[in-house]
Amino acid sequence: MKDTLTTSAPVIAARDLNLTFQTGDGPVHALKDVNLTINKGDFVSFIGPSGCGKTTFLRCIAALEHPTGGSLTVNGMTPDEARRQRAYGYVFQAAGLYPWRTIAGNIKLPLEIMGFSKAEQEQRVARVLELVELAGFGGKFPWQLSGGMQQRASIARALAFDADILLMDEPFGALDEIVRDRLNEELLKLWARTGKTIGFVTHSIPEAVYLSTKIVVMSPRPGRITDVIDSPLPRERPLDIRDSREFIEIAHRVREGLRAGHQDD
Repeated sequence: MKDTLTTSAPVIAARDLNLTFQTGDGPVHALKDVNLTINKGDFVSFIGPSGCGKTTFLRCIAALEHPTGGSLTVNGMTPDEARRQRAYGYVFQAAGLYPWRTIAGNIKLPLEIMGFSKAEQEQRVARVLELVELAGFGGKFPWQLSGGMQQRASIARALAFDADILLMDEPFGALDEIVRDRLNEELLKLWARTGKTIGFVTHSIPEAVYLSTKIVVMSPRPGRITDVIDSPLPRERPLDIRDSREFIEIAHRVREGLRAGHQDD
């Protein structure tokens, strides 16, 4: 019974969440009355125009920003408590790898800070390099890898301490379409193997529809949720599923949600 209750509890729950930044030009309402539940194993994409609060909401989950109203829990804790419990890994838009460290050295960095033994560090680095299909590249330096490979190394670093939640802030936005498609496929495989709960920020409608079990459509500032779409697509998704009628219908609904958000502004 205990396991059942744990499984059914939401991983992330926002209730009437608001965030207002105080600036010299007056208050900026970044998030307004956001209500959202994310369950264990969900792949949730956040999509909306620039400045709509997608990244701000992700940063609130990670305790990098603090709401000014409402409530937000992560694994039943406050975001600050969840951060101290190392509940999540975070992948930023840029890979952010230190050029003087090897790929393995970059992945080890959070493990070193957390005090893992050298043997455990080596084991974890080998495991996550295998997960992101970079086995054999641990001794390379970032400048010796392509942009896509660097971003995979960044994902490996976020996975190294095995948090249940992976937060990803438009990690593939700067990559060309061919590389992006490849990494989308690899990310779905990684998600299937690990069972992580993933929050993913994107500006791409096809990317959001292809990756997600749930798509959160947001409006221009103040950031509000205009639609939450539970995807009917199967969890195993070849790239050509993007030509299917179901995929096109979901993409149309996302596009309509984005338009509605602009009209309400």
